[in-house]
Amino acid sequence: MLKIGITGQNGFVGNHLYNTLGLFPAEFERIVFEKSFFENQNQLDAFVKQCDVIVHLAAINRHESQEVLFKSNLELVEKLVSSLERTQSKPHVLFSSSSQEERDNLYGKSKKGGREILNNWAKQNNAKFSGLIIPNVFGPFGKPNYNSFIATFCYKLTHGETPVIDADGEVKLIYVGELCKLIIEQIRGGKSESELIINHTATYKVSEVLAKLNYYKESYFEKGEIPLLESVFDLNLFNTFRSYFEYENHYPIKFVQHTDPRGAFVEVIRLGVGGQVSFSTTVPGITRGNHYHTRKIERFAVIKGKALIQLRKIGTDQVLDFYLDGNEPAYVDMPIWYTHNIKNIGEEDLYTNFWINEPFNPEDADTYFEEV
Repeated sequence: MLKIGITGQNGFVGNHLYNTLGLFPAEFERIVFEKSFFENQNQLDAFVKQCDVIVHLAAINRHESQEVLFKSNLELVEKLVSSLERTQSKPHVLFSSSSQEERDNLYGKSKKGGREILNNWAKQNNAKFSGLIIPNVFGPFGKPNYNSFIATFCYKLTHGETPVIDADGEVKLIYVGELCKLIIEQIRGGKSESELIINHTATYKVSEVLAKLNYYKESYFEKGEIPLLESVFDLNLFNTFRSYFEYENHYPIKFVQHTDPRGAFVEVIRLGVGGQVSFSTTVPGITRGNHYHTRKIERFAVIKGKALIQLRKIGTDQVLDFYLDGNEPAYVDMPIWYTHNIKNIGEEDLYTNFWINEPFNPEDADTYFEEV
């Protein structure tokens, strides 16, 4: 089993990589890293000595002073190298550089300089090093006004603000889940590549991305309709968009119920994609679920009985509770990377409709079990 540590573990890419590695508990052991380790030699050395692989992601992406950004990023690399030398450790080091290496800015220069420092260390110590040159990364839980323009747009569209395009150029993009998969492949391969260019998976103008996000806002955020998703990029962008909801204020959403002397009619879902619709009854006191998905879109619609739906983001402790009652039919959509369950808290059978955007495939179920 490989012991893997990630500097910048709590950052955007670091957190996704940490959680993705957790999907393979028989293959990888995650060595916990904290930002404070860089300020304490003993803690940093203890961390380094444990690792078979170190993925160095810790860096400053934005700062008021470009000089401070440049100096800080190189200092982090130098501290890591000093620890490697003090402990005489030779883990496989992977470094996240940037496609901005080719640009004439201090951020790009700090990334290129850090890659060269680590490559020189690897050559001098007969160690493995992979210098990953990464395009613009987007995905769920990115920090607005920091990680990417997509994070900023998503946050603003879900918080009553209007995004503004500063420059409408073409941007080469990669989804954070795709990047994590490539990093893990590099770890498994165990080869040194001092300059490994990570290919982008999509190219769009900023205005084209914003048009898609505005469509998601109108169809899904405002109307509850699942939008037409024509590509993998669309699915990834949509899942990114919906990660910026304030779930505790957004759900549960009550259906429009039409009643007449015959009874009631409720439209459960309107969608531009296919998928699978299921129906369940749950006896009182029973809980279903306690699992999470990394790509699937899923809706729980309670139509009879009383239910408690719970959500918890992987890696956190906060549990969101949603109470639903079939007398006022409502639904909650499951965000990716949130483990979730549904419990019958009433005294009669609970009737629930489930919709998910892709039919169940036991060979690629995208279903990981973890108690809420």
